[in-house]
Amino acid sequence: MKLTSMSDTYTLNNGVQIPVIGFGTWQTPDGDVAKAAVKAAIQAGYRHIDTAVAYGNEQSVGAGIKESGIDRHQLFITSKLFNDAHSYDAAAQSIDRSLQNLQTDYLDLYLIHWPNPVAIRDHWQEGNAAAWRAMEDAVRAGKLRAIGVSNFRRQHLDALLKTATIKPAVNQIMLNPSDLQPAVTKTNAELGLLSEAYSPLGTGGLLGNATVKQVAAETGKSPAQVLIRWSLQHGFLPLPKSIHPQYIQANTDVFDFELTVAQMTALDALHGVSGLALDPDQAQF
Repeated sequence: MKLTSMSDTYTLNNGVQIPVIGFGTWQTPDGDVAKAAVKAAIQAGYRHIDTAVAYGNEQSVGAGIKESGIDRHQLFITSKLFNDAHSYDAAAQSIDRSLQNLQTDYLDLYLIHWPNPVAIRDHWQEGNAAAWRAMEDAVRAGKLRAIGVSNFRRQHLDALLKTATIKPAVNQIMLNPSDLQPAVTKTNAELGLLSEAYSPLGTGGLLGNATVKQVAAETGKSPAQVLIRWSLQHGFLPLPKSIHPQYIQANTDVFDFELTVAQMTALDALHGVSGLALDPDQAQF
């Protein structure tokens, strides 16, 4: 599909429309910084805001959304289940708390943030299944429009699908030229899940890369714009993060150019230059 503006959308497997670029808030400090960043993003044209309980900034993100003056129904808001809430009751309470923090009566997307937290490593399948049941009930209650997962790999998805009655719509994973995660994105495509890309700029580590800078020079764009465009041309949904209004605005200016096959190939070859995604079965949190 040809993308032309920030108002373009992908269609999730349940028919919900999701804006093709989201504003990421991971590592955005709570308080006035997060609030101002979200307001700047909405002013710049973002209509898709991504946060999580684990980021510790839901209330500030909610305040920024409220103060933006944009009608809630024009926005797509995502949050995520924290690692300590992998049970039915805890997940249900977490959803309600996120709604309260974000000052809204529904979320457009809610994700299980991590498939295998240390606290439930010996029974993660049961924990995910229980949390998912609570999320499904929240969908039926009108609190959530779509549900999905984050950092899941094939084994985690297969286990979840054994009991799920609503199919996950999204798998949000680390995706950038340093780690294409081909096995995970292949699984997502096979199962009909949209691949959302967190850390699309390699948490900033790719901005100074020589290949990225060369492609930026060739296209007359910034390294960040090149990386966001790369993500879109792969069919991913990038979630770039910034706290600087000028960069927040610039990161939306990615619809007036296309990367060539040669440029995409050069960027795809940057495996490992800015880190790899954590193995969710080994991470110590």
